Amino acid sequence: MTANPLCLVSEMEVAIVGGGNFGTAIANIIARNGHTTHLWMRDPQQVAQTLQAGENLRYLPGHPLEPGVLPTADLRKATQAASLIFVAVPSTGFASVCREMVPFIQSEDVLISATKGIEPDGFRLMSQLLSDLTPSQHVGAISGPNLAEEIAEQQYAGTVIATHHQADALLVQEVMRNDTLRVYASADVYGVELGGALKNIYAIVCGLAAGLDVGQNTIGLLVTRALAEMSRFAVSMGGNPFTFLGLAGVGDLLVTCTSPLSRNHQLGTCIAKGMSLDEAADSLGKLAEGVNTLRLVHAKSRELDVYMPLVDGLHSILFEQRGITEVISTLMGNSEGADVEFVDPSRWQ
Repeated sequence: MTANPLCLVSEMEVAIVGGGNFGTAIANIIARNGHTTHLWMRDPQQVAQTLQAGENLRYLPGHPLEPGVLPTADLRKATQAASLIFVAVPSTGFASVCREMVPFIQSEDVLISATKGIEPDGFRLMSQLLSDLTPSQHVGAISGPNLAEEIAEQQYAGTVIATHHQADALLVQEVMRNDTLRVYASADVYGVELGGALKNIYAIVCGLAAGLDVGQNTIGLLVTRALAEMSRFAVSMGGNPFTFLGLAGVGDLLVTCTSPLSRNHQLGTCIAKGMSLDEAADSLGKLAEGVNTLRLVHAKSRELDVYMPLVDGLHSILFEQRGITEVISTLMGNSEGADVEFVDPSRWQ
């Protein structure tokens, strides 16, 4: 195994908890940089299949595993020797996996959430949940426009490591960066992670629009109004709206809202073609992350009285049996406010 010359960190053991497409893609990146990378998969049959095929046939077919990637179904074996642990399991199973992992964590281990979602209990983001379970650990999150298939193909991309500890940011940058992946840093963990969760809602909206064969003007309208809603919601939760101007905000939003590789985008397209939510989920093989996020954000926005018409409109289509045409008419009939919020409006004449 030849280490990436851009990586200055000496060889270390890293764990990726979650054998989906993104977990597998970042495992390959880290192993390619010369680090032993334990890839935990819940299903022993998936481990056996992956070991036999030399690739993750279930979630990332066509991309052979690097020699330094070690698939395992043993969570203790995957994590106990690792000093850097990425958790990349779906948000619905995030809490249970982390509770199972806690006994194997060492005091100096750095924990990084790579999951975009919201925990219903207390409206917590994944890093917050992880911090609650491991209060003495350094916890961060990675997020950004990171379609796993493109990263696996080593197409040019960027991501954000968000942490309150600069040394942890530097560690993750050194472990992950290579000739095709830029790793930027942020101290706004909440904002970076919130952007990654919220954009999944608007990817469904844009997928729905794409399924209706709308023009590019419409997509431009939807993406910018989505950014306005995300920023408005972040402020109501105590976040910094300017974080959304970076990779974890507008970067991730743009990619997820326009790429057919996005599962949330695919779900919206299926709905536009006349499928029910259950039929669309069956067609995709699993329920897209944005559906659960939509439920939670819709309820929270009502609680906080935050104006989020796209969230309300999508919720009414998916859960209130309102017709798409009816919802569009309502949205287009709403009064228009300022184009850009959080700027000085004092220059009105």
